[in-house]
Order: sequence, then C-alpha cells, then structure tokens
Amino acid sequence: MTGVSPMLAIRAGSLFDGERALGPGTVLIRAGQIAGIDTSGAALPADSVVHDFGDGVTVMPGLIDCHVHLSLDASPKAMANVAAEDDDALLRRMAGAATKALHAGITTVRDLGDRRYLSLVLRDHLARNAIPAPRIVAAGPPVTTRGGHLAVLGGEAEGADELTAAVEERARRGCEVVKVVASGGVTTLGSTPHIAQYGPKDLRLVVDRARERGLSTAAHVHAVASIADALAARFDSLEHVTFFTAEGIASDQRLIEQIAESRTFVSLTVGSVPGLAKPPAAVAQRMEQILGNAARLCSAGARVVVGTDAGLSPGKPHDVLPYALDALVDLGLSPLRALHAVTDVAADACGLRGIKGRLARGADADLIAINGDPLTEISAIHNVVAVYRDGHLVVAQRSPERDAEDS
Repeated sequence: MTGVSPMLAIRAGSLFDGERALGPGTVLIRAGQIAGIDTSGAALPADSVVHDFGDGVTVMPGLIDCHVHLSLDASPKAMANVAAEDDDALLRRMAGAATKALHAGITTVRDLGDRRYLSLVLRDHLARNAIPAPRIVAAGPPVTTRGGHLAVLGGEAEGADELTAAVEERARRGCEVVKVVASGGVTTLGSTPHIAQYGPKDLRLVVDRARERGLSTAAHVHAVASIADALAARFDSLEHVTFFTAEGIASDQRLIEQIAESRTFVSLTVGSVPGLAKPPAAVAQRMEQILGNAARLCSAGARVVVGTDAGLSPGKPHDVLPYALDALVDLGLSPLRALHAVTDVAADACGLRGIKGRLARGADADLIAINGDPLTEISAIHNVVAVYRDGHLVVAQRSPERDAEDS
C-alpha cells in the first residue's frame, strides 16, 4: 500500500520483553514502533523484511542508564575538564559519549548534570540531524548550594525564590527532570558526603514546584539525613543512597524498609570497568559497607534501577552499564530481575513507561540482540551483536542471517 512503511520482523531464539522471558519469537516493527510480538511461528505479513538472528541470540529492549553525565570525559580530571572546555568542543565530545553508549546497547540515558544545558542542545542537534544516539532525558545543571557539590556545573540556588526560579528555568528550557544535590559529594573539593546541603523545607518546595510543571525529581543523597529528608519530600528517585555518616557508613534497616515501602526509585551507583575502577578514597575505604546496604535495598524489594554515574572517572566510561548488570547479580538479584531493572523499571524511572524498556505493542522499537542468553548467564549482556533505535539497525557486529526476499 502506498505510503505505508514495510514491516520489519526480527527473529531470535529467545525474547525477553523487559519483564519476562518469552522463548523463541519474532518482534514486528512498523514506522519505528513495535506492532506486535509473535511466539507462535505464524506467517508474517507479506511486506515483511526479516532479520533472523538464529537460535543462539536473545532479543530484548535496549538498556537504560538512569544516571549519566555526557559532559564528563571519564578521565581522572573529569570535573576540571568540564569546567575548562569550550561549548563547541564539549558538545563534540558529548556526541561521542552518546555514540559509545549506543554501541553497548544503551538506547536511553538520563543525564543528571550537564553544564549550561548542553545536554538539551545535544538532544536537539541529534534529533534535527537524524544522528543515531540514545534517547536523552535531561536535567540540565544540577541544583546545588553556592560552592556546593557540582557547583562547577553552574546550578547554584539557595532559598525559596531561587529554588523556585531554578525549577521554572528547567521547565522553560525543556528539561524533563530536576536533579537536586541534597547532600555533599566526594568529587568536589571541600564537600563532605555526610553533610546535608538542603533541609526538608527546601526539598519539599522543589518537589512541589517540579510537579506543578510536570517535571520529575531526582535527589543526590549520600548522607543518612538527606536520604530520609528526600524520601519524606517524595522525590521520584534517590541517587547513590550510600548512608554516609560522620563516622562512616550506617546500616539503617528501618530506613531501608521505608524506602522499599515507598516505591520510590533507588538508583544504585554500581558498575565499573574491571582494572580501571578507582573510586574516590572516601568511597573505596567504605565499599564493603556501601555494597552491603545496596544488597539490603535489593533484598527488601526496593524499586532498584542503575545509575552508573558514567563519565565520572576512568572506570566509568559511557558504555559501562553492562558491568552494572554483573554487579546487580553479585548483590543478589537474579539475572531476570537485573535485566528488568535496566529496562522496564528504568523506563518508568525516566518517565517513559510503556514507551521504552519493553517489547510490547506501541512501544518504541529500541532493541538489542545479544549473543547468548543473559537470563541464564548475565555476562552474555556484553555480547551485543546488533542495536536498533526507533526500528533502525544502527549498530551491527554481525548481519542477521536472513533479509527481505529470503523471508
């Protein structure tokens, strides 16, 4: 029929739909969206173009990283470099970072801190020029106190008027999420992770103003007090959640249970490239306790997603997310729940439920093909052989076995 795009049929020996395994099947795609899932072996529409990956391949939704920094260069001096680089050079590097993520099967990223709203500029440039890249959910510069953690990115605001203006500016510019640095951090000189930067009243104000403008909220929280305050303020996601105190790392089981009961999203900062992972000393010295709390959150049934902090250091390049899946399984999650966390659950955390993270009718056709079965052996997630973005094959390590006329 004139004007109707052909059907793309992607076959594989195993499908994972973002929630459960479906066995062998075919994903039907038309005009960039999933038109259906077939596991019966029924005849395909006559106009179908077939990409058949064979029995040893799993097709699943593209991966979603809920906390990245495209503007950071994953070097030992990432924070200093982002402050010094001019906008044009930074945008070129950000585009390269997005491409690197896509080649690892990461088809959506939530950028939780850029400089001068450059993630929005990049998002619009990529779309305008039809350049393959992950979908970018953007926060703009993180909201922080004067001289506070990540102040180098330019989002300083204090007091009700400035915080309200900060939310308004992000809404006006087209951000989808407001990121607030509720506690100190470990990569800013003079900042301390166990100290709160904002009190409960300020946190509630940001959440209320953001919801009025249709924006979601994410809170950077290391300090125990900040975790509790951000939870009470009803932030949509809690980032890091390490439970820092002046003495070290707390193990607050009651607060962990409250987080799980609240159903807020918990964005765990896991995943590093082996051999390159050198976390800041304040984290490295306490890693066992931090991971212990992460395991308790998983065990308690918290709505866990992954926010790798990609770009922050050499161990966290922008394609690091597959290593986070290894880490989630090490924390006690089954491979299925780990994959669910970086697809369907992550899409919900990014405000994209039903649009991303699923093989389901009406969802965007962002898919990856994996050589092997990550539901059985999670390390297979590193073996990406093809990436589809909006139904277009944009990365191919090998060609599908069959195409058009051979269908």
